[in-house]
Amino acid sequence: MTWQVRPFKELRSPQDSRVLYTKFIQTSYTRMKNFLLLFLASLLVSLSCVSAEKWPFDVTTISAPDDSIIVKFVSFGSTMTELWVKDKFGQYRDVILGYDDNTKLLTDSAHPVFNPIVGRYANRIKNGTFSIPITKDPQPDGPDVYHIPTNDHDGQDTLHGGIYGWDRRNWTIVEKSRERVTYKHIDTADEGFPGNVTVYATHAVKSGGILETSIRADATDQTPIMTTQHIYWNLDAFQQGSEDILNHILMVSSSKVVATDANAIPTGDFIPVEGGMFDFRRAKKISSNWDQTIGACGEGCQGYDNCFIFDNEEDTHAKVSLWSNLSGIRLDVTTDQPAVQVYTGFWLNTPRKAVHGGPELNYTKWSAVAIEQEGYIDAINTPEWGVNQIYGPGEEFVWKTRYEFSVIS
Repeated sequence: MTWQVRPFKELRSPQDSRVLYTKFIQTSYTRMKNFLLLFLASLLVSLSCVSAEKWPFDVTTISAPDDSIIVKFVSFGSTMTELWVKDKFGQYRDVILGYDDNTKLLTDSAHPVFNPIVGRYANRIKNGTFSIPITKDPQPDGPDVYHIPTNDHDGQDTLHGGIYGWDRRNWTIVEKSRERVTYKHIDTADEGFPGNVTVYATHAVKSGGILETSIRADATDQTPIMTTQHIYWNLDAFQQGSEDILNHILMVSSSKVVATDANAIPTGDFIPVEGGMFDFRRAKKISSNWDQTIGACGEGCQGYDNCFIFDNEEDTHAKVSLWSNLSGIRLDVTTDQPAVQVYTGFWLNTPRKAVHGGPELNYTKWSAVAIEQEGYIDAINTPEWGVNQIYGPGEEFVWKTRYEFSVIS
């Protein structure tokens, strides 16, 4: 900011000085007022998700009757902040990533998406653009074409619902007991999506180390809905010298993954997993075939960030299993969703919780694995799949997942 002031040699009288001073003060006041107005406007945009009713970073705790599982949440993003289960030694471990200061869910510029409900549309949207009815490569100025703010790969696509998706909005608690909590959010055509969506997320724990999450949403107009719960798991909780999840054992009931380009956007094809790096139909270490995963999760990335299509969408048994022989903790995931995104956290670089050795140490690449139950990614730009992700009045979107913890010897 610069001020346009005449050189002193041009001031010919006290009256001239007073006039200049008055103009200087008026100009300074006007510019400062404009600056403050712009600052406050930007602050309101950033905090539009914060309700005046309740501080969105207050912690709510639910626990099972037998205390086999204890889970903590904040209203911001309906986000899980801690999940405690017992290991093979009978000691509790917090097996999800997160912050000690939960306000960083809003302020952390890295925005790793630690454990919220993601929407209105999870994963990526090519060019941040889609049409209703869906078409292949819709023209930007075509009829019934919608544009969502791009926030990934230098503006080439939209990730997890846009800059201010459901994970960066304040939800409201509508039901709370010792064993369950339900959050509500009203999405008023946020981020350029058509129509309003009312969404409820219920988290409930049961004896035997069980967490169940259900999401239900209704729309006022035809709009895409595809959501997930973006939880980062480390079943060792960074104890016993463990720094990553490479020795975790993973099993996924999937015979094909979605083929993607360098920006992790679907090409429309599928890759058979048979015998390759994506073949987790028989349990194996995440680090198996590790050298083959260079570039598998996108350009410049090593590891996984891939959408696995389940072999049997109707299967009521666990579709994903993850365990650690070090801690003895096993997680079995049952879901009604047709796919799962497995992301091994290559881009992580955020201070750890104190319980995980932070803040001196950081969560870094491969510190955790995100298991994201979801629909076919970017199906709203891939009509050849024949997958419907458009919901309107009277068409309820439903998402259900069960996480069951046990101990192995």
